[in-house]
Amino acid sequence: MYGQPPPTQAAASSSRHDVALSISPLPESSSTTAVPPPSQPPPPLSANIRNSSREDFLKFGLPLYKAALEGNWASAGQILHQSPDWIRKPIAKGGERVLHIAAAAKRTHFVKELVKLMSRDDLTLSNDAKNTALCLAATSGVVEIAKVMVDKNDALPIIRGSRDMTPLQMAVLLGRRDMVWYLITVTDDDQLTDVDRIAILTSSINTNLFDVANHLLIKHPELALLRNGKEETALHTLARKPVRSGSYHEQSIWKTLVGLGGKLAQGKVPQQPLELQLVQRIWDEVIKQEEKKISFLIGSPWRLLFIAAKCGNVEFLTTLIRTYPDLIWKVDEENRSIFHIAIIYRHEEIFKLIYELGAIKDLIAVDKDGNGNNMLHLAGALAPSHRLNCVSGAALQMQRELLWFKAVEKVVSSEYAEAENNNHKTPRALFTEKHEGLRIKGEEWMKQTAQSCSVVTTLIATVVFAAAFTLPGGNDSKGAPMFVHRPLFIVFSICNALSLSSSSASLLMFLSILTSRYAEHDFVKSLPLKLMLGLTGMFISIVTMMAAFTATFFITFRQGLYWIPIPIALFAAVPVALFAFQQYPLLLDIYQSTYRSWSLFQPTKPKLFPSYPT
Repeated sequence: MYGQPPPTQAAASSSRHDVALSISPLPESSSTTAVPPPSQPPPPLSANIRNSSREDFLKFGLPLYKAALEGNWASAGQILHQSPDWIRKPIAKGGERVLHIAAAAKRTHFVKELVKLMSRDDLTLSNDAKNTALCLAATSGVVEIAKVMVDKNDALPIIRGSRDMTPLQMAVLLGRRDMVWYLITVTDDDQLTDVDRIAILTSSINTNLFDVANHLLIKHPELALLRNGKEETALHTLARKPVRSGSYHEQSIWKTLVGLGGKLAQGKVPQQPLELQLVQRIWDEVIKQEEKKISFLIGSPWRLLFIAAKCGNVEFLTTLIRTYPDLIWKVDEENRSIFHIAIIYRHEEIFKLIYELGAIKDLIAVDKDGNGNNMLHLAGALAPSHRLNCVSGAALQMQRELLWFKAVEKVVSSEYAEAENNNHKTPRALFTEKHEGLRIKGEEWMKQTAQSCSVVTTLIATVVFAAAFTLPGGNDSKGAPMFVHRPLFIVFSICNALSLSSSSASLLMFLSILTSRYAEHDFVKSLPLKLMLGLTGMFISIVTMMAAFTATFFITFRQGLYWIPIPIALFAAVPVALFAFQQYPLLLDIYQSTYRSWSLFQPTKPKLFPSYPT
């Protein structure tokens, strides 16, 4: 047995929060004595500084605090000219000096002028949290401020602050990329321990500084085997790392193609993302170890394979399995493989990897968990809420669940499709039991949508039907339309006919939904298709109705007042635009869920072993 499940990303962010809270917002006292950093203590404070009166603080300390926050060097310069000792006195309740305040407030010019008046030792003064001004500059991310301080005292980067962290560690913890790269160049690497380096490595992964992590790992490959204060390796941190914003996973197809085309036009071959380069580099070091050590590295304090499967980290898993195929046989404490976990948490990209295993998938599919559930039982259980809500609407959620069940059913053999678990439930019976509530919600959602839309289509059909017998311009003595030969009258007639036919067809679709049986299999294709056709027909009827309405105005005001129909046409486009903006997302969701979902579970281009045919 291994340790507890991994902490969430919020746990990692708490450390960054603690570092950021090193400055108090309001001063309370000036009697706090500076706590010197252990590696380079500053000279002792004089008695008149330590015992400054409240009156002196209100006269000098408080205005100096405000000036530092505002970046008002003229005011601060006058105060320091009258009382130079205040350049070293604490002016905030956390023991911060004026340089701490200005650095944290990102007042670059103020800091430059202030450092000119300070000695080398003055820059080493720390607050009560043991942070020097450089530590706060590192968290602020302003490289120019840090450079001014380091140029004055090059020993500052190795003076540790809160929780024995160097300024470099603090900058990494808050994701200040430019600051991190600067501090890497000025920090003596020999002064850093392996504990420092692994902390920097895992923190850089948490804050998406993958370029920094790769740089550190290239310089110190042994870090791939070390653990941080939570007993986690860098692989553990990467396993639960969500896909970062803007990566190729979240880009649209158009952006992906445009980006790829641009690189090819420049003669550049698209490179592997930095995070995957990092995974591969770490894994190459891990697999050099003995089998027992590999198992310990990836299994303690928690089994990273299954956490990666739970998070849907498919690229991470494929990188590991491609180099070390034996991982596909690994099971957790409940005898579940990564494919079982993918089914539970509905990650289709991971589940599709099973198609690349050939006959091996039959051996994996027979595995049962502690409750006697095979793969199909797991598909029969209701998906976690955060995965279920990836699709909008209870009916479409029910559809996705049915598609999952059918996809897994193709993988397992027929005898396991009818097998019972320890509760004597077959997969189909379990699916019906667990999804009954979702089916009822889907039925209610479908009926409410169909009822609302049928009212609209009925009104449209009534209006355009009446318009067919109330022709613009009237009829002649023989009953023929007056403007029958005019092009605009032909446009009116065609649009009116299209509006009537499309609204009638749409109404029939919605009535068909209302009279449906709402059996489970109806949610797969029948009901979504009817709803999609109904909404499409209603949209066409609205567009053509407004076009017929506009054509009527152009016919009526054809003589002399031709400008009147133009604003009428613009106003007529408003309801069409409103319908499009309001209903298009739903229509797109239905289309994607009904047609694109069928390809979600189909075998795609090999990812595990791309060099070999499957």
